[in-house]
Amino acid sequence: MICQENFQFLTELSNNNDRDWFDAHKSDFDQYKEEFKRLHKEVEKHMNTHDQIGGSKVYRIYRDVRFSKDKTPYKTYWAGSFKRATHHLRGGYYYQLQPGKSYIAGGFFGPNSQDLLHLRKQISQDPEFLNSVLNNKSFKDTFGELTGEKVKTSPKGFSADDPAIELLRHKQFLVYKYLTDEEVLGSKLVHMINETFQAMRPFFDVMSDYLTTDLNGESLLDA
Repeated sequence: MICQENFQFLTELSNNNDRDWFDAHKSDFDQYKEEFKRLHKEVEKHMNTHDQIGGSKVYRIYRDVRFSKDKTPYKTYWAGSFKRATHHLRGGYYYQLQPGKSYIAGGFFGPNSQDLLHLRKQISQDPEFLNSVLNNKSFKDTFGELTGEKVKTSPKGFSADDPAIELLRHKQFLVYKYLTDEEVLGSKLVHMINETFQAMRPFFDVMSDYLTTDLNGESLLDA
């Protein structure tokens, strides 16, 4: 559902990232943006068969360059995300389509300080709950290792000798699956994105349980 010409447009934009070129090719941009939006709606339709989606976003191609050394005005990729519904369902889905750099991702990009501390307490108390998912063969074959920004040493209030210290160092909890251009341009892209998001569910379920219960396993949402 993404045509070769769409990716060719992104490649040319990468090589001519300025307003004059973009304005001259605005009709092409409009055409390929609509193609991506149709893809996004199709993915969302599939997502709602196995999860509750509470929000959907197609990202603008215009870059915010106010605080960036890179002043090129346009992104050179398409990107979309989905937010899960209700406080019971935590975690977010994201995907980005770019020639040679496409990927599907999900997890917890920026937990607030309260959630992060609570996650660390839960992980320290019961790391096996999360490790049972992260070390599952099918999960590892799809996503590899858990990624995301980490603190360099041990987080405040936690011992460097904690058996779960590598997990506790995380400030972000993210998983990725990378795609080839052939996969992006193939007929099974919607299925692949949806299937990959669905494979994240065990990870999301564990993290949601951590975030919505206290250290005694009692729901924080019933209070």
